[in-house]
Amino acid sequence: MRAFHLSAASLDALKLVEAPTPRPKPNEVLIRLRAASLNYLDLMVAWGRFGDGSMPFIPGTDGAGEIVETGGGVEDWKAGDRVVPGLMVDWSAGPLTTASTRRLRGVSMPGSLADYAVVPATSLVRIPDQLSFIEAATLPIAATTAWNAMVMGRVRPGSTVMLLGTGGVSLFALQFAKAAGARVIISSSSDEKLARARSLGADVTINYQTTPAWDEAVLAATGGSGADLIVETVGAPTFARSLNAAAVAATIFVVGFVGGMELSIPILPINLKTLNIMGSNTGSTANLADAVRAIATTGIKPVIDRTFSFEQTVDAYRFLESAAHFGKVAIDLDA
Repeated sequence: MRAFHLSAASLDALKLVEAPTPRPKPNEVLIRLRAASLNYLDLMVAWGRFGDGSMPFIPGTDGAGEIVETGGGVEDWKAGDRVVPGLMVDWSAGPLTTASTRRLRGVSMPGSLADYAVVPATSLVRIPDQLSFIEAATLPIAATTAWNAMVMGRVRPGSTVMLLGTGGVSLFALQFAKAAGARVIISSSSDEKLARARSLGADVTINYQTTPAWDEAVLAATGGSGADLIVETVGAPTFARSLNAAAVAATIFVVGFVGGMELSIPILPINLKTLNIMGSNTGSTANLADAVRAIATTGIKPVIDRTFSFEQTVDAYRFLESAAHFGKVAIDLDA
């Protein structure tokens, strides 16, 4: 089968090779992958900043395809089923445990940048009929994370949600929040991206280049109350402003660290506002299933900026690295 191998901590070390096709063991399935999508986590892995460092291996956290073979003991799935596997293949449901963090697709086990992949049957979610393989491949990390933000932030009609940036998580969160009847504020350094966010339903847009004190803009837009949920995708440079922009008893859902991982913040606002600061490690297969169900019910469509062919995978990584994308970056394994 075709596969991309990462042999060193560099995008230059990502090479297309021929590799043996894996076979499913009991309670596993073999998937013919049709599409993949990239996340910031994939860049972290390629840069050597995340994972156990075992190389060469097949990267690619998110993918979608169809089952072509089932191992012994698999009863609920059959060849031909269109499926998407979760990131943490051993986290079926319930609270996160140490054991369920050990195997991550494209990080500590073979991922989606190959023609075939083997995963546990318990990690699968069925793809809704209205979604293509390319659309479904965007769901495991971004949609699951955004859905969990809505749940943990108790988003309901009348809530105010603040989103930082216009990446995949933010745009899924925008659509989930609007479907729930919430008011959405979103920031970006690009007026063009903000215009596109308004077309998706964003109520207030803030260019943080021209308005560096975006937290004050959030307070002004909410009559001084602040946002009930802040999906914090940046990290160190923005966290103090997220604290200031948060409403009393708000949730700050910590998703990313594209701006830096070392954090120094004031404690007093956390205490005075009784804030809930919640870390995110994507989610379980059950969380992914809930996100997919919500997407199917509401008719939400994943926002895909650009789709690359399989042979253009390195170009897809570099496009993601440029931060020029709006929404998701996808790879069509059939192109």
